[in-house]
Amino acid sequence: MNLIQINDSSNSQLDIYKTLRDNALDTQNSFVADSPKVVNLLLQSDIQVRSILATQEYYDNFKELLAGKNIPKQYVADKEVMQSIVGHKIHHNCMMHGVRPAQNSLDALDDNILMLDNITSTENIGAIARSMAALGVHSYLLPRTSPHPYGRRALRVSMGYMSKLKYNIYEDIFSTLLELKQRGYRIFAAEVDDNATFLSDVSVPEKWVLLMGHEGKGIAKEILDVCDEVVSIEMQEGVKSFNVGVAASLIMYQFKNSYNGK
Repeated sequence: MNLIQINDSSNSQLDIYKTLRDNALDTQNSFVADSPKVVNLLLQSDIQVRSILATQEYYDNFKELLAGKNIPKQYVADKEVMQSIVGHKIHHNCMMHGVRPAQNSLDALDDNILMLDNITSTENIGAIARSMAALGVHSYLLPRTSPHPYGRRALRVSMGYMSKLKYNIYEDIFSTLLELKQRGYRIFAAEVDDNATFLSDVSVPEKWVLLMGHEGKGIAKEILDVCDEVVSIEMQEGVKSFNVGVAASLIMYQFKNSYNGK
């Protein structure tokens, strides 16, 4: 293992770790991940790695994992230097610079898809990705206007499980929904609505899309009109809604365990 010692935060080779914060993605499709759990899971995927920046402790603890990987540059620095490089206090001892996987086309997505409409919270995007991986829903459809799922915070919240999902970033929700319907998917919209079907009463088909709306505003009526069915989770009186990540998890679990043809 040929480690490159870093003693100075001004080293230009490390600019990527300074500039790629949260959703700032460069033209080379780069992303930055942090924390051993996230980095190590990504290292076990097919994602291309450009470099790692970590303390000696990290390299000592995970030398067997790193030994079989093609990592062009492995930088070692103490934690104080790492904090100086990224410009804020950190609670971990490693970071990784990788290449975002190319998004998938619609026809490459699986029979079960989680689709987002105007979700603005990076944390929710990451949390939903983690739940998807856990529940076996492996296709993620996101709008161009939402934070990118390979943003650093989204990756951290997903614990790196985003790397186990296919994803597509769409431009127009109406044309995308219509194309999905033409491909045989039944579109379910999760919304609190007087005409909604309770989750426990839904008849789940083989091919489905679950559409989750904005954290506060929900899904617009004109979008609901394009969907095949509106689904609502039964709640106690006086409670209006779940967090979008919790709601997505509950519905996906029910769908995966209620498919009539399984």
